[in-house]
Amino acid sequence: MRVSAAFCRLLRLEGVWVRGVRFGADRVVVRVALRRQRLICPVCGYATMAREGVQDHDSVWRHLDLGVWRLEIRATLRQLRCPEHGVHVEGVPFARHRAGFTRDFDDLVAWLATKADKTTITRLVRIDWQTIGRIIGRVGEEHLARADRLRELFAISIDEVAWRKGHRYLTLIADHARGCVVWGCEGKGQAAADRFFDELDPSPEDPPAHAERSSWQPMPTIMVPFGPCPTVPAGHGIPGAWLQDGSEIEPAIFARASRLTAVSMDMTGGYAKSVRERAPQATIVIDNYHVCQLASKALDEVRREHWNELRAADDPDAAKAFKNSRWSLLKNPDDLNDQQAATLAQIQAGGGKTARAWAMKEMVRAIFAPGLAVEAVSELLDRLLSRLSRCRLAPFVRLGKTIRKHRDGILSARRLKLSNARAEAMNNRVKLIVRRAYGFHSAQAALALVHLTCGPVTLTLPHDQALA
Repeated sequence: MRVSAAFCRLLRLEGVWVRGVRFGADRVVVRVALRRQRLICPVCGYATMAREGVQDHDSVWRHLDLGVWRLEIRATLRQLRCPEHGVHVEGVPFARHRAGFTRDFDDLVAWLATKADKTTITRLVRIDWQTIGRIIGRVGEEHLARADRLRELFAISIDEVAWRKGHRYLTLIADHARGCVVWGCEGKGQAAADRFFDELDPSPEDPPAHAERSSWQPMPTIMVPFGPCPTVPAGHGIPGAWLQDGSEIEPAIFARASRLTAVSMDMTGGYAKSVRERAPQATIVIDNYHVCQLASKALDEVRREHWNELRAADDPDAAKAFKNSRWSLLKNPDDLNDQQAATLAQIQAGGGKTARAWAMKEMVRAIFAPGLAVEAVSELLDRLLSRLSRCRLAPFVRLGKTIRKHRDGILSARRLKLSNARAEAMNNRVKLIVRRAYGFHSAQAALALVHLTCGPVTLTLPHDQALA
């Protein structure tokens, strides 16, 4: 078997012939030629037989290493004139547009980025930090465009996670059915949620991404979950400013927000206001975990206040003994060790506002015990609110006002059996990504890796693709 034929089978590059192989001191250079005769625009896929010219230099792509040698692919490409994008060098099937690496190399680096830190990757594949970031963005953009993330959303969760010090947050939207992050942006609160709804249902004045496709490409159908018939002419009650006269669309991208049935969130961030304005039919679900978390914070505030009172009363022994009582109060009673249980018993025997605060914290936890019906939870919640309003402990009075404000959402969580537990688990993964990368310089870089790791993308290694 000739060397060119052996490398043709070894590289498994789509749509090329191997014309020659040259071995250097530290690399192997493989010269290839495209099999197809038609020239393809690398941006939009426009195909033509007309050639504008030929490159005066070789295009080079880095491929998977061959043992300890770097493997380079070289080819002399032709130029074409695209009616939409002007003169371009023809696209190749084995590499992405404007990439100096083959698809296999990009996919390998993207997969490694979801499993290891960048320092390890730079040492393993011999590229720099900035190149890894560009590869992550390139692979993520292609996969996410293909995944159609915002299709078939019914029950979603909204939560924020810090990606950098200084109150720098990412807002992440997750699909409960698929169990993955489907959208994200920098920032938090109502503005971030409004950006999600703007992308979910674009304004009729702004055409969607596919509206600028070339005239030689067929216009894709626009799915719309309403209308008196399977296809609705443009202008018949459906915003379609970018559609040509006489064109039709199928049941719309504009009604995707109206298909949301439930949105789970915590009690901060202003997300509820955006949901009420943009998807009023959706049920707002308040995660029970955050209610218990607020109760624990109120208890800790009472504990710190009592500790400061002991310090101010010139009783250092009592203050020192009470200082280490934090975890005895905040941990679940079943998880206490012997020493912590003894400390808790001593606090309960002494009475006072700390003991009362601990009892009310446990009342909040008891409401969300498994097995209780929605009617029972509703009755217990009313009793709790009455107790909190009369407790004369400022942190718990505020807690009662917060619970009363979100009472319907708390009951909806029990009725629909939804929670933000999966979103909180994803937040932990995001924090791990940030720590493993030793931080990011931009929110876009962090989001790109979050989408690859937690999004609706299944990254496969080159050898897995070859065996598929």
